[in-house]
Amino acid sequence: MSYEEALALLRKYNSEPFHLCHALTVSKVMRRMADSLGYGEEADFWAIVGLLHDIDFEQWPEQHCVKCVELLRDGGADERLIHAVVCHGFGICTDVAPEHEMEKVLFACDELTGLIGACAKMRPSGSITDMDLKSLKKKYKSKGFAAGCSREVIAQGAQLLGWELDDLLLRTLEAMKPDEAAIASEMEAM
Repeated sequence: MSYEEALALLRKYNSEPFHLCHALTVSKVMRRMADSLGYGEEADFWAIVGLLHDIDFEQWPEQHCVKCVELLRDGGADERLIHAVVCHGFGICTDVAPEHEMEKVLFACDELTGLIGACAKMRPSGSITDMDLKSLKKKYKSKGFAAGCSREVIAQGAQLLGWELDDLLLRTLEAMKPDEAAIASEMEAM
Protein backbone atom coordinates (compact mmCIF):
# COMPACT_ATOMS: atom_id res chain seq x y z
CA MET A 1 0.00 0.00 0.00
CA SER A 2 1.38 3.39 -0.95
CA TYR A 3 1.11 6.46 1.26
CA GLU A 4 -1.37 8.00 -1.21
CA GLU A 5 -3.53 4.86 -1.08
CA ALA A 6 -3.39 4.92 2.72
CA LEU A 7 -4.42 8.57 2.78
CA ALA A 8 -7.37 7.84 0.50
CA LEU A 9 -8.40 4.95 2.74
CA LEU A 10 -8.15 7.15 5.83
CA ARG A 11 -10.30 9.82 4.18
CA LYS A 12 -12.90 7.23 3.21
CA TYR A 13 -13.77 6.83 6.90
CA ASN A 14 -12.57 10.12 8.41
CA SER A 15 -13.56 13.71 7.68
CA GLU A 16 -13.21 15.56 10.99
CA PRO A 17 -10.22 17.93 10.89
CA PHE A 18 -9.11 16.87 14.38
CA HIS A 19 -8.87 13.21 13.38
CA LEU A 20 -7.16 13.96 10.07
CA CYS A 21 -4.64 16.27 11.72
CA HIS A 22 -3.89 13.67 14.41
CA ALA A 23 -3.37 10.99 11.74
CA LEU A 24 -0.98 13.23 9.78
CA THR A 25 0.91 14.16 12.95
CA VAL A 26 1.38 10.58 14.10
CA SER A 27 2.37 9.55 10.58
CA LYS A 28 5.10 12.17 10.38
CA VAL A 29 6.35 11.33 13.89
CA MET A 30 6.51 7.65 12.95
CA ARG A 31 8.52 8.46 9.81
CA ARG A 32 11.01 10.55 11.79
CA MET A 33 11.27 7.89 14.50
CA ALA A 34 11.96 5.22 11.87
CA ASP A 35 14.79 7.32 10.48
CA SER A 36 16.27 8.15 13.89
CA LEU A 37 16.10 4.55 15.15
CA GLY A 38 17.82 3.02 12.13
CA TYR A 39 14.73 1.82 10.26
CA GLY A 40 15.01 4.31 7.40
CA GLU A 41 14.28 1.64 4.79
CA GLU A 42 10.93 1.05 6.51
CA ALA A 43 10.07 4.72 7.03
CA ASP A 44 7.24 4.66 4.49
CA PHE A 45 5.66 1.67 6.23
CA TRP A 46 6.00 3.32 9.66
CA ALA A 47 4.37 6.47 8.25
CA ILE A 48 1.47 4.49 6.77
CA VAL A 49 0.88 2.71 10.08
CA GLY A 50 0.83 6.09 11.84
CA LEU A 51 -1.57 7.48 9.26
CA LEU A 52 -4.04 4.61 9.58
CA HIS A 53 -3.77 3.85 13.31
CA ASP A 54 -7.14 5.45 14.18
CA ILE A 55 -8.96 4.65 10.92
CA ASP A 56 -11.99 3.30 12.81
CA PHE A 57 -12.14 5.79 15.68
CA GLU A 58 -14.18 8.61 14.13
CA GLN A 59 -17.13 6.44 13.06
CA TRP A 60 -16.82 3.47 15.42
CA PRO A 61 -15.19 4.67 18.66
CA GLU A 62 -16.78 1.86 20.64
CA GLN A 63 -15.16 -0.67 18.26
CA HIS A 64 -11.75 1.02 18.13
CA CYS A 65 -8.94 -1.40 17.21
CA VAL A 66 -11.56 -4.01 16.27
CA LYS A 67 -13.45 -2.51 13.32
CA CYS A 68 -10.13 -1.45 11.80
CA VAL A 69 -9.34 -5.06 10.89
CA GLU A 70 -12.25 -5.20 8.44
CA LEU A 71 -11.61 -1.69 7.10
CA LEU A 72 -7.92 -2.31 6.53
CA ARG A 73 -8.40 -5.73 4.94
CA ASP A 74 -11.04 -4.31 2.61
CA GLY A 75 -8.58 -1.54 1.76
CA GLY A 76 -5.84 -3.99 0.81
CA ALA A 77 -3.65 -3.77 3.90
CA ASP A 78 -1.40 -6.69 4.76
CA GLU A 79 -1.46 -8.52 8.09
CA ARG A 80 1.68 -6.79 9.36
CA LEU A 81 0.03 -3.38 8.98
CA ILE A 82 -3.20 -4.63 10.55
CA HIS A 83 -1.36 -6.06 13.58
CA ALA A 84 0.52 -2.79 14.08
CA VAL A 85 -2.71 -0.77 14.01
CA VAL A 86 -4.58 -3.15 16.31
CA CYS A 87 -1.86 -3.36 18.96
CA HIS A 88 -1.63 0.40 19.50
CA GLY A 89 -4.75 -0.07 21.65
CA PHE A 90 -3.05 -2.64 23.90
CA GLY A 91 -4.56 -2.69 27.37
CA ILE A 92 -7.11 -0.05 26.39
CA CYS A 93 -9.36 -1.68 23.81
CA THR A 94 -7.43 -4.79 22.76
CA ASP A 95 -5.26 -7.46 24.32
CA VAL A 96 -2.94 -7.65 21.28
CA ALA A 97 0.48 -6.56 22.54
CA PRO A 98 3.01 -4.52 20.54
CA GLU A 99 5.91 -6.74 19.50
CA HIS A 100 8.07 -4.89 16.95
CA GLU A 101 9.85 -1.69 17.96
CA MET A 102 7.68 0.20 15.46
CA GLU A 103 4.53 -0.98 17.23
CA LYS A 104 5.94 0.10 20.59
CA VAL A 105 6.81 3.53 19.19
CA LEU A 106 3.25 3.95 17.91
CA PHE A 107 1.82 2.88 21.27
CA ALA A 108 4.09 5.34 23.08
CA CYS A 109 3.69 8.33 20.74
CA ASP A 110 -0.03 8.23 19.97
CA GLU A 111 -1.25 9.78 23.24
CA LEU A 112 1.85 11.92 23.56
CA THR A 113 1.34 13.72 20.25
CA GLY A 114 -2.08 14.78 21.53
CA LEU A 115 -0.59 16.12 24.75
CA ILE A 116 2.11 18.02 22.86
CA GLY A 117 -0.49 19.48 20.50
CA ALA A 118 -2.58 20.65 23.45
CA CYS A 119 0.52 22.23 25.01
CA ALA A 120 1.19 24.15 21.80
CA LYS A 121 -2.29 25.68 21.87
CA MET A 122 -1.54 27.14 25.31
CA ARG A 123 1.71 28.80 24.25
CA PRO A 124 1.80 32.47 23.21
CA SER A 125 3.26 31.36 19.87
CA GLY A 126 0.61 28.67 19.43
CA SER A 127 3.44 26.48 18.17
CA ILE A 128 5.65 23.62 19.27
CA THR A 129 8.71 25.04 17.52
CA ASP A 130 9.71 27.02 20.61
CA MET A 131 8.61 24.39 23.17
CA ASP A 132 11.26 22.74 25.31
CA LEU A 133 11.30 19.61 27.43
CA LYS A 134 10.88 21.55 30.67
CA SER A 135 7.63 23.16 29.46
CA LEU A 136 6.31 19.83 28.20
CA LYS A 137 7.12 18.07 31.49
CA LYS A 138 5.30 20.75 33.45
CA LYS A 139 2.11 20.17 31.44
CA TYR A 140 2.62 16.39 31.53
CA LYS A 141 2.67 16.49 35.35
CA SER A 142 -0.50 18.61 35.51
CA LYS A 143 -3.19 15.89 35.62
CA GLY A 144 -5.98 18.37 34.87
CA PHE A 145 -4.33 19.54 31.65
CA ALA A 146 -5.36 17.58 28.54
CA ALA A 147 -6.88 14.99 30.86
CA GLY A 148 -7.92 12.83 27.90
CA CYS A 149 -4.26 12.11 27.14
CA SER A 150 -3.40 9.17 29.38
CA ARG A 151 -0.15 9.68 31.24
CA GLU A 152 -0.27 6.02 32.21
CA VAL A 153 -0.28 4.94 28.55
CA ILE A 154 2.57 7.33 27.74
CA ALA A 155 4.63 6.02 30.67
CA GLN A 156 3.83 2.42 29.73
CA GLY A 157 4.98 3.18 26.18
CA ALA A 158 8.32 4.46 27.42
CA GLN A 159 8.67 1.33 29.53
CA LEU A 160 7.83 -0.95 26.57
CA LEU A 161 10.57 0.75 24.58
CA GLY A 162 13.05 0.61 27.47
CA TRP A 163 13.39 4.41 27.36
CA GLU A 164 13.34 6.92 30.17
CA LEU A 165 10.15 9.00 30.12
CA ASP A 166 12.14 12.19 29.44
CA ASP A 167 13.74 10.50 26.43
CA LEU A 168 10.33 9.62 24.98
CA LEU A 169 8.99 13.13 25.63
CA LEU A 170 11.99 14.80 24.02
CA ARG A 171 12.22 12.44 21.01
CA THR A 172 8.53 12.86 20.24
CA LEU A 173 8.62 16.64 20.67
CA GLU A 174 11.66 16.92 18.41
CA ALA A 175 10.04 14.59 15.84
CA MET A 176 6.96 16.83 15.71
CA LYS A 177 8.71 20.18 15.33
CA PRO A 178 9.94 20.00 11.70
CA ASP A 179 6.54 19.06 10.28
CA GLU A 180 4.21 21.47 12.07
CA ALA A 181 3.93 23.85 9.09
CA ALA A 182 3.68 20.99 6.58
CA ILE A 183 0.76 19.47 8.48
CA ALA A 184 -1.03 22.82 8.55
CA SER A 185 -0.56 23.11 4.76
CA GLU A 186 -1.82 19.58 4.16
CA MET A 187 -4.87 20.27 6.30
CA GLU A 188 -5.67 23.42 4.29
CA ALA A 189 -5.38 21.42 1.07
CA MET A 190 -7.89 18.79 2.24
